[in-house]
Amino acid sequence: MCTAGSSTAFHLARLGHRVTVLERERSERIKPCGGGMAASVQQWFPFDLKPAVDDVIQQVDFSWCLTDPVVAEFPGSAPFWIVKRERLDALLLEQAIALGADLRRPFEVADLEREENHWLVRSKEGEVIEAKAVVLADGSGSPWPTHFGIGPRTLHMAKTLSVRLEGMGTLQPGTARFEFGLVHHGFAWAFPLQNGINVGVGTFIGGQASDAEAVLEQLLPDLGFSSTDGLRQNADLRVWNGHTPLHGKRIVAVGDAASLCDPFLAEGLRPSLMSGCEAAASLDSWLNGTQPDLSNYTVRMRECWGDSMAWGLRIAQVCYRFTNVGYQLGIKRAAAHCSNSLW
Repeated sequence: MCTAGSSTAFHLARLGHRVTVLERERSERIKPCGGGMAASVQQWFPFDLKPAVDDVIQQVDFSWCLTDPVVAEFPGSAPFWIVKRERLDALLLEQAIALGADLRRPFEVADLEREENHWLVRSKEGEVIEAKAVVLADGSGSPWPTHFGIGPRTLHMAKTLSVRLEGMGTLQPGTARFEFGLVHHGFAWAFPLQNGINVGVGTFIGGQASDAEAVLEQLLPDLGFSSTDGLRQNADLRVWNGHTPLHGKRIVAVGDAASLCDPFLAEGLRPSLMSGCEAAASLDSWLNGTQPDLSNYTVRMRECWGDSMAWGLRIAQVCYRFTNVGYQLGIKRAAAHCSNSLW
C-alpha cells in the first residue's frame, strides 16, 4: 500500500464507506523516497500531518559537479516538508483504521476479476474478497493499470537509487541539496531527516540508468560520508507521460500506479495525496448515485495536476538532455529571481 492508497482509504472511511486495505508486506519497511513535499498538502486532511515531518526546509543549495553553488531561500509562507515515506503512510493508515477501515496483511493480490456488479480480489493463498470498486495503489511496479487500460500506454520510467544514511554529515538541518552535472539525464539530491539524511540519484530520460554508484563515490564524501555508507535501494519510478484515463469501470488508479510523478523534479508525494483525495470524492459520488461513473476523477486530476505536468515534461526533455544549459539558464536564473518558483 502506497501513500496514495492510504490517503484514499482515509477519505473514503471518513465519508462513511466500508474500506478494506490490502497490504502485501507483513510489516512496515523503509521505502525508497526522497520524502519532500509542499506543506500545502495539509489542506486535504483534517488531522495534523506534522507527526510525520522530520524537517522543514528553509534553504535549497544547488551545485554543478560539486562546484558553482547557488543558494535559494524558501519564503516562510511556503514551507517544504521532509518526511519518511513509511512514517507518513503509517500515519494515514492509522487515521483510516480509526474511522473503521479494515487492514488485511499480508495479502498479495494474485488476480482481479470484474463481474457484472462487483470485483473478486484473490490472494496468492486463495482468499477471495468481494468489492464494489477497486483502487489500484500498489506503486510503480503495479501490473494492473496496463491490464485494465488505465494510464499511459507507453510507460515513462525514471531510474533511481536511494540511500538512507545515519547522521547529518555536512548537510545542515533545514537545508536541501540538489546536484546537477554528475548525473547524465537527471540529478542527485540530499534531504535532511531527524537523525540522518536521504540521498538519491535519479535518471529521468533515455530509459537507461546512469552509473549511480559512480555518482555516490563523489557525492557522499562531499556530504561527509564514506562512499560505501548507507542502506541502498534501487527503484523504477513511473513518471507522468501525457493525459490519459485514470479510471475504468468501477476501478481507479492513484499515486505512482497512475503515473502521476512529476517528470521534472520527481515530486510524487503531493500528487499521491491529491489523487487519494480526488479518487475518494469521485468514488463517493458514484457509490451514492450522483455520478454515473468514475470519469470525474480523471477530469479532476487533469485540472489539478495534469496541465502543470505537461509543462514539466517539456522542461525535463530539454533540461536533462542539455543539463549544463538547464542548470545555467533554468536553476540559476530561477533561484536568482524567485526561490518559490523552483517548486
